[in-house]
Amino acid sequence: MHFSFIKINIKYSTLPVFIFLRILKYIIMGIKKELGKKIKRMRINRKLTQEKLAELADISQRALSSIEAGDNFVTAETLDKLLLALNTTTEELFSINHLKPKTDLREEIDNKLDLLMQDPQKMEIIYKIINALSTE
Repeated sequence: MHFSFIKINIKYSTLPVFIFLRILKYIIMGIKKELGKKIKRMRINRKLTQEKLAELADISQRALSSIEAGDNFVTAETLDKLLLALNTTTEELFSINHLKPKTDLREEIDNKLDLLMQDPQKMEIIYKIINALSTE
């Protein structure tokens, strides 16, 4: 499976389908949230209000708010309009140079794992996910 900025290889036989679908759901939700954050960050960096960007892109302010919040995916047409209004490219929008440093990510992962490991079912799911991701 390959997304613009996320690549995951999972052998289906090593991971139950319901776990795979749960992972996929979180990936998709994460993509919507990250795309929304990136659009909002670009809008703010260009000193545009939601109202002004929505006007420039010829979309409703409500639609833009929903996109920035990560509640909705953008359609191809809306994405084109936003790219033009923000005077940017798909490459810039989908770049990953905004990701956190590895040390910060490691600390966040460790903190979340500490909490999740208190639940035996979640610990089993985490084990299966890690195992599936590490067998390439």
